[in-house]
Amino acid sequence: MFYLTTILPSLMLQRLFVVLLFFYATNIFAQQPQTKDRDSIEQARDSIKKAEFLKNIGNGFFPFNYFNADLRYLVKFNQYEGFRTGLGGVTNDRFSEKYRLNSYVVYGFKDDRIKYRIGGGFRVSRSTNTWVNLSYTDDLQETGSSKFLTDKRFFTFFEPRLLNIDLFHRHITKAIAVEHKITNHLVSETELSLSKINPTYNYNFLVDDRAYNSFDLSMAKLSLQWSPFSTFELLEGDKVKTLIDGYPKFTLQVTKGFKSVFGSDFDFSKIDFRTIQQFNYDNNAQTNITLVAGIAGGKTPLTHLYHAYPNNITKETILQRFSVAGLNSFETMYFNEFFSDKFSTLQIKHAFSPFKVSEWFKPQLVLISRYAIGNMKSIDRHEGIEFNTLEKLYSESGLEINRLLFGFGLSFAYRYGGYHLPNFEDNIAFKFTFNISL
Repeated sequence: MFYLTTILPSLMLQRLFVVLLFFYATNIFAQQPQTKDRDSIEQARDSIKKAEFLKNIGNGFFPFNYFNADLRYLVKFNQYEGFRTGLGGVTNDRFSEKYRLNSYVVYGFKDDRIKYRIGGGFRVSRSTNTWVNLSYTDDLQETGSSKFLTDKRFFTFFEPRLLNIDLFHRHITKAIAVEHKITNHLVSETELSLSKINPTYNYNFLVDDRAYNSFDLSMAKLSLQWSPFSTFELLEGDKVKTLIDGYPKFTLQVTKGFKSVFGSDFDFSKIDFRTIQQFNYDNNAQTNITLVAGIAGGKTPLTHLYHAYPNNITKETILQRFSVAGLNSFETMYFNEFFSDKFSTLQIKHAFSPFKVSEWFKPQLVLISRYAIGNMKSIDRHEGIEFNTLEKLYSESGLEINRLLFGFGLSFAYRYGGYHLPNFEDNIAFKFTFNISL
């Protein structure tokens, strides 16, 4: 119960903030005083402003005159920082259509540290939306996480899995990146970075008879996002609008670490891949299939390997583990239980048509099955932290009942197969869900 009293304020604050945003959008724009001499042009102008405001909110920004505040930095919670709060954002077209500033500053109450990012960019080509971006970041990153560069284009109001993470490494990163739209269906981002990595936990990486508890990395990344079945419309001023978000979608990212380049300690390479297929039915039911795979070769530290998206905290009873279910995570897999240098996961979700109990109460049943498999070649290189590998097939299945009350629902998952645990209760994850949609 102590755990719930800790994370619930974060959920409630985010829920309250979303309500206030909608209130602002529907009242400030739509509820202006009406007079007889107000013509249709002014009404159309107000409608455009409201639509643009909601579009910005859906993309994760609260618009001001020359600056759009980034909603991701307002309030978060994790096991290492406790509450994390701050401000951040990016300049908009009113500031400049050729230049932009993109920065944030946050503070973690538990670790008592300020983290920040200072960044900016300039546009090289309008027709291909090509930007060159520069940044300096001093922040934390979850060990074993692998993010696609192109994913920063997508936003969710609330990322439930962040609440449970406790294994972070600090990184100070200088980066230069190039965003480029090859076609409307294919976008890319290339990044060159120099990072100083310092794990916040006890860890040594053994390479060539030397133990590294901190290290420098020089890396190059290329990320491609391909949406071959989406449909687009060309608007005025070379802007493009997505008419149909088609599936499947494919994302590929290649990473290369260079030894002895600007003092880098290791030489390694990584390839990450993801494909998403979604079937939408006439009765508002939906089936989603997500396949993710990754492989790392060379001398890759644990910080840059794979953890297979766990979301279960290490507590003795089911109720003590009661927390928030993630969107694409393994609910019965314990944090820091598995790490791999090559892995693959498959997730299948089928959401039935919502049950229309009343106009305001429409719960939805979702059936879920998840599978993971992986391996690690040189497990003895990693000292100070104990973990298993995924040579056997990891399996879990469960269900969610979403939108029971104010966006909250319930989730149940069961772990079976090759990694079924001897104690029956340890294979069960019972949590609540939290969904917000615009």
